[in-house]
Amino acid sequence: MFKNVFGSGFLVRTAHVILTWVITLILFLHDTDLRKKEESGDLFQPVLFVLLVLVSVLLYFAVSLMDPGFVLSEDSDAKFSFNEEQHGMIIPSAKSLRQRRCVHCMVQQPMRAKHCQTCQHCVRRYDHHCPWIENCVGERNHRWFVLYLAVQLLVLVWGLHMAWSGFIYAPGWEQWLRSNCFLLAASSVVAVFSVVVVLLLGSHLYLVSLNATTWEFMSRHRISYLKHCGADENPFDRGTLRNLWSFFCVWGPVVWEQAYFAEGSDPV
Repeated sequence: MFKNVFGSGFLVRTAHVILTWVITLILFLHDTDLRKKEESGDLFQPVLFVLLVLVSVLLYFAVSLMDPGFVLSEDSDAKFSFNEEQHGMIIPSAKSLRQRRCVHCMVQQPMRAKHCQTCQHCVRRYDHHCPWIENCVGERNHRWFVLYLAVQLLVLVWGLHMAWSGFIYAPGWEQWLRSNCFLLAASSVVAVFSVVVVLLLGSHLYLVSLNATTWEFMSRHRISYLKHCGADENPFDRGTLRNLWSFFCVWGPVVWEQAYFAEGSDPV
């Protein structure tokens, strides 16, 4: 389920964790609302904030170390392959299906899978390779990635609010910068990450509501099973509510070949 902790992303993950806890420490060392609450004996908000930071770090490691849905071998994909019996259960369609074999790892790719040059594996329902987590986002960890973004955004917005409450007044710019330099640096980093996470979370929720992936959205013209579709047509779209329900609440792999040929029937 999990990859080697000391793989190529070790430095990225270490830097992320160190930066997270350094900024958290800065918020507690300066005269922010968190520190004021702690000094007054009201520990609810400080403890809740630290717990939320811890949850975000744990989710980060879970998403970055989790198997995103690697296609390991044709044997492991036997139950997901589009066999003749399944084909006979599907209403005839103008669409055609061509089984693809990856030219890199030589496995037979299920529909919506793509080979990642960085991970050197084909990934089911490939979304993208994220350098932030140094892992692919695919069928198995995509929902956890979205959950991580949501928790991370909550931590960042709360941290930005706490940083704002800790700035100390000074009569001149030089004195103000000397008094607030560390807090200013921390709040700048938090503000930049907040913008990035807002854009990421918004784009992923939008694509999830359409049952589309980042790869399909960006490379639609190069994907064989989408070339015949119109500009606004998505063969996997079953409506916003069904798409969201399937993404967040339905566990286990999906035979996308069946959903592709269903043509308006219930999602698989």
